[in-house]
Amino acid sequence: MDSFHVSRRQREEMHGHRGAVVWFTGLSGAGKTTLAHALEQRLFQSGCQTVVLDGDRLRQGLCAGLGFSPADRSENIRRAGEAARLFAEAGIIVLAALISPLRADRARVREMQAEGDFIEAWCQCPLEVCELRDVKGLYRRARAGEVAQFTGISAPYEAPLAPELSLDTARCSLDECVELVLDELFSRGVLSAPGSSSFSRSRQMRAAWSPSSSSACQADTDTASKG
Repeated sequence: MDSFHVSRRQREEMHGHRGAVVWFTGLSGAGKTTLAHALEQRLFQSGCQTVVLDGDRLRQGLCAGLGFSPADRSENIRRAGEAARLFAEAGIIVLAALISPLRADRARVREMQAEGDFIEAWCQCPLEVCELRDVKGLYRRARAGEVAQFTGISAPYEAPLAPELSLDTARCSLDECVELVLDELFSRGVLSAPGSSSFSRSRQMRAAWSPSSSSACQADTDTASKG
């Protein structure tokens, strides 16, 4: 049976990049899903194998039936983390966009992944800006008491203490945030893994995605996490 097994390395060599999990966390309206899809578009255009795990869509399928109690929220994140692990092991770059408000739940997802696979990307955005972006009126309903256990209003959001990336989505453009994540993927070797001729494409990608001044958009995590 083992002779028919396709290894992770074989898959990564065929894809031309390593598998990884970029876990976007932040308040509703902070830009997680928008950023995940913008990054997916850039990666896809360069031939990368990607998948977006969007929290809203997961709740319609894999996590259907789960509510918003603390236990259900934790189970929702656990299922998403397990799905992310399977995709990463198949050499796919996973872009997960979930509020995932509790540090303990995010830490558990990190522990599920292979060493070096997990990148926590905090979409940092002030609550008032998130409310201005709220086209669905969820924050308004939450403040009116119509939505229970709404993160940032009636349920807590625990800011990451040491994320790999802290993205100031209120101050920086979408393109600048995408560049920051791409830089992290290159610096970790996700887009430049050794041992495969197909990884020459990664060098071409790096040249096309020249570093910009977007590093200035990296939020001050030490200061922001105290707010």
